[in-house]
Amino acid sequence: MKTVRIVNWTPRTPSPAVEAFLRRPAFDPAAEAAAATLLAEIRQRGEPAILAAARRFDGAKLTAATLRVTPDELTAASQQVSPAVRRAVAEACRRVATFARAGLRRNWRIPTGRGGSLGEQFVPLDRVGVYVPGGTAPLASTAVMTATLARVAGVPEIVACTPCGASGRVNPVLLHALQVAGATEIYKVGGIQAVGLMAFGTRRIKPVHKIVGPGNAYVTAAKRQVYGYVAIDQVAGPSEIAILADDSANPAWVAADLLSQAEHGSGHERALLLTDSAALAAAVRTELLAQTALLSRAAMIRRVLPKGVLLVVTPDLAAAVELCNRFAPEHLELLTRQPRRLLPRLRAAGAIFVGGWTPEPVGDFVAGPSHVLPTGGAARMFSGLTVEEFRRRSSVIEYTRRDLAAALPVIETFGAVEGLDAHSRSATIRFR
Repeated sequence: MKTVRIVNWTPRTPSPAVEAFLRRPAFDPAAEAAAATLLAEIRQRGEPAILAAARRFDGAKLTAATLRVTPDELTAASQQVSPAVRRAVAEACRRVATFARAGLRRNWRIPTGRGGSLGEQFVPLDRVGVYVPGGTAPLASTAVMTATLARVAGVPEIVACTPCGASGRVNPVLLHALQVAGATEIYKVGGIQAVGLMAFGTRRIKPVHKIVGPGNAYVTAAKRQVYGYVAIDQVAGPSEIAILADDSANPAWVAADLLSQAEHGSGHERALLLTDSAALAAAVRTELLAQTALLSRAAMIRRVLPKGVLLVVTPDLAAAVELCNRFAPEHLELLTRQPRRLLPRLRAAGAIFVGGWTPEPVGDFVAGPSHVLPTGGAARMFSGLTVEEFRRRSSVIEYTRRDLAAALPVIETFGAVEGLDAHSRSATIRFR
């Protein structure tokens, strides 16, 4: 039981273990350096640098002709997918698309009162890139949670990148999911080189306007460094979950939910229990160890348990909420008697799962909101991926002579204050 820590915490008596757990570095210096070097090489050499990196890091012996997944490969992949998996992918895409359509903002307009109007219009981006990790697991769900949103937004060109490994083949379920979700181009490349391909393009491949999707520390570093050449959604790193629970929670359920994120197994995941019940914490620790032994990724989970899992006992739920807001988790579950009462007090979380019948994996696979969420405490500044990330917003201003006349004194005043007389003159000249 020493592999899973239980600590006490109050706002007035901070715990060194808790403070250390809250610190999740946003960037890995080694990854930053590697990304800078390889991205510079890709900008200079283009496709040869991408192919060389794919061989070096993924063992993939790709050529210019085999870099892109062909229509025949897509057909063959779909034929390998079982009917049950096809149904699951279709249902997940349907639910995600339904949620995305509900979130689309509509063009709007309000009158100025003098014959003019003000408003906004929204149009899709022309070309976007989605990154789908494929290292320790082929994340078909990420294909659904990214490309589907772009399709609903109306993006005509959706580029997907995912690593293929030494075999030169991408997992067939992942390829099928990308097809159903709406990807129009798929490339067998991952890591920094995939970000470089999408951001800078090659002689054969056009660059995208925005890159979205999660990835490891190297992908995260690369996305951050290409910002400005392209837009990005956020810097999403290792998975994390916080569970806020009282003594009404089922310890077996709590443990299972914590393990759902620990099993990613990079060693950098975070799984945090916040509870006012010492008895629950003890029972959850017992369950964690017992359930880990039953799981196919037990070895990977054991890499996370000592430092990446923490069970914190607080004096009351108010203190638990305070600590939760400091943690700003990617995923937050509320397993209390009256979970909805806590919602107004929770200020920073990528996604909130309310009640015992809403385990975090419903968000990963099927509920509707995208599972691409901020990590590492970034939920204090960023929100999860939405359909609006794939559209441009333009303000639309239409003044009449009367509108401009009414605004003229304000324009003249600001022009004078800021020493920008050409600004003022562009308005006043219309009345001479």
